[in-house]
Amino acid sequence: MRIAIIGAGFAGMYAALSSARLRDIKGVKPDELEIVLISPVPHLAVRPRLYEPNPEVMAAPLHDVLSAIDVTYVEGSAKGIDTVARTVLVQSPSGEERSLNYDRLIIATGSRLFRPDIPGVAEHTFSVDQLDEAVALDRHLKALADQPESKRRNTIVVAGAGFTGLEVATEMPARLRQLFGDDADIQVVIVDRNEAVAPDMGPGPRPIIEHALRELGVEARVGVGIASVDAGGATLTSGERIESSTVIWAAGMRAAPLTAQVPGERDNLGRLLVDRELRVEGVPGVYATGDAAKAACDDKGNYALMSCQHATRMGAFAGHNAVADLLGEPLMPYHQEAYVTCLDLGTAGALLTRGWDRHVELVGAEAKKLKQEINTIWIYPPKPVRAAALASAEPQRVTDL
Repeated sequence: MRIAIIGAGFAGMYAALSSARLRDIKGVKPDELEIVLISPVPHLAVRPRLYEPNPEVMAAPLHDVLSAIDVTYVEGSAKGIDTVARTVLVQSPSGEERSLNYDRLIIATGSRLFRPDIPGVAEHTFSVDQLDEAVALDRHLKALADQPESKRRNTIVVAGAGFTGLEVATEMPARLRQLFGDDADIQVVIVDRNEAVAPDMGPGPRPIIEHALRELGVEARVGVGIASVDAGGATLTSGERIESSTVIWAAGMRAAPLTAQVPGERDNLGRLLVDRELRVEGVPGVYATGDAAKAACDDKGNYALMSCQHATRMGAFAGHNAVADLLGEPLMPYHQEAYVTCLDLGTAGALLTRGWDRHVELVGAEAKKLKQEINTIWIYPPKPVRAAALASAEPQRVTDL
């Protein structure tokens, strides 16, 4: 028997850990139930940290932990899924293709930044969505320091005032001053079509966020969007022109394109609809998890968001259930009633909220300390010690805050 997991992000990593955990509990040998993780590279990109400087170091190796729990790593990209034949077409880095059979499949392919068809957005914007993109932005910013000072050089435009856009924008003043000097006349502008920043966080946390933006000197343009981008800056839908060498796109996410090869129903973000056990509806033997799945968190109408907090727990449930399904054991309904957000606000601190109504719990330096702990400890893979690694993936306890 074989379980194939596509993707080595937070959901894929925890699917591997959790499936190995239940296999171990049930006394099934690895050669009787093989768990395979398919990914182009054997590391976890620590995506929530890619707005920080030096993102090239934010890739946590997975080889040792996978080896410790007897999960087979297959280097390559999944190019095709045949849910009838139950095969995955895998292309190696050298271009060779092979077909991999599965008994249960877990799709944990994550999400990608969505760039709309706006003139110049594809060609002239940076992002912090993927590791290579964050590295490109970091190198670009460092190269700006070698250019003559100008308003264009010293101006950053961030498109999108949601969670990612706010973390990018509030980080930029300190990054630019470190590069250009404390006396540099810098300008950071965050742009969003909504009528207020942080539209999804609601009115409770917003005054704290707006205060932080003012403290940092970050200008907000709300109720307007990006009309076009070129090498010299951005033009807004209001007609305003902002001269800038650096326009960063942080607006909108979509499930990775591979989900389209599964004959299941999808939402407007491309996520596969799953039942409470994370099975893709109408597609036997296939589970979806993390950003690839639209999953109910509770019975109150709350659905998992595209976040590592939801992906880790969803991955643990998907891995557990795929093994339970094969072994004839009861499946465990995914649930995640607890929900927190911890928003980094640069040198202005951070903001912690709890619950779907975003009740503010911590602000400032205290919240910043927690954010740094989350970013540097909590979200990293477990140590490659078999017992500890398996124990970390108990579904009911993953991201239990």
